[in-house]
Amino acid sequence: MDGPVEILQGNGQIWQPKNYGGTFAGPSTLRYGIEHSRNLMTVRLAHHMGMPLVAEYAERFGVADKLPPYLSMALGSGETTVLRMVTAYSVIANGGHSIKPSFIDRIQDRYGRTIYYHDDRLCENCNVQSWNNQNEPTLIDEREQVLDPMTAYQITSMMEGVIQRGTAARLRYLNRHIAGKTGTTNDSKDVWFIGFTPDLVVGVFIGYDQPTSLGRTETGSSLGAPIFGEFMQAALKDKPNVPFKIPKGMILMKINRKTGMLATADDNDVILEAFKPGTGPADVYQVIGETNSFQEGIPTVTTSPQVNKALQNGSGGLY
Repeated sequence: MDGPVEILQGNGQIWQPKNYGGTFAGPSTLRYGIEHSRNLMTVRLAHHMGMPLVAEYAERFGVADKLPPYLSMALGSGETTVLRMVTAYSVIANGGHSIKPSFIDRIQDRYGRTIYYHDDRLCENCNVQSWNNQNEPTLIDEREQVLDPMTAYQITSMMEGVIQRGTAARLRYLNRHIAGKTGTTNDSKDVWFIGFTPDLVVGVFIGYDQPTSLGRTETGSSLGAPIFGEFMQAALKDKPNVPFKIPKGMILMKINRKTGMLATADDNDVILEAFKPGTGPADVYQVIGETNSFQEGIPTVTTSPQVNKALQNGSGGLY
C-alpha cells in the first residue's frame, strides 16, 4: 500500500514519513515500490515483517555491524559507507553468496609468480599440462550462502525495472542488462546510485564533508545515475551484454504490472515476473499494509489468512 502513514513512537511523538514529491499510488506491487522508490511502501512492509528481521539481513549483507531495529532505518536513516553498500549489492549480484571486499586482488613477485590472491576459491584440474579427456576445470565456491539464489534473482529483476521504467530510466541509453537503485537523503544532503551487471557492481555517492543540501530538487536520479552511466559506458565498452542468470527452476509468468495478478488476454500493461516453484500470482487481490496508523515495535494484526501466511512464511513471489 502506497498511502499516508503515521507511526506512534515511544516518546509520544508521531513520525510521518513522506514519499519524494508527496504523492501516493494506493495499492501497488512491491515491484512498483522498488522501481519508483516509494518510501511509504517500504515503511509499511518493514513494519509488517518486523525490523529485527530487516536488521538481521542488513547485518548479514554487511550494511552495518549492528543495525538498530527502528523503522526509520528501513529508509536508510543510519550511517554506512559506499564500500559497505557496494558489498551488500554484490551479494545480490552473486546469487546470494557472501562477498568479502578487498582493495588488493593479487600480488606477484619479480618473476611473475603469484604470492597472494584474494580469490581463495579452489579450481580442480586447472593446472593440468595436457588434455586427456578429463573433466573441465571446476571452481569450487565455498562462500557462505546468505540469501536464496531465487530471492536474489527476484530482487535483481525488480531492480532491472528501476532502469527500464523507474527512477533511473535515464540509463536506458546504455542498452545493457543493468540493475540498480537510486537513493536520496532528507533535504537532498546526500544522493546515491548503486547498480550492477552480472560482472560489475558500482556505487556512486555525492555529498559534502559537512552535510549541506545539494539543491532542493537534486536526487540520486538527477545526480548519481548520470555519473554511474558515464562510468559504465566506458567500463563496459567492447564487453558483451550478458543477461542475469535465471536460477534453475525459477518460473516466469505474465502478470498485470499494476495489480500483480495473472495477466488476461485483455491486459495491456503486462510484464514477465519471476516466481519460485509452487508459487505464482495471487488468486485474490490482497493488500499488505492497509493500516494508516501504528505503534513502532507492535505488529499490525492482519485479518487476511493469505496475507498472514505471506508475512510469516514468505509468499515465494514478490508481493
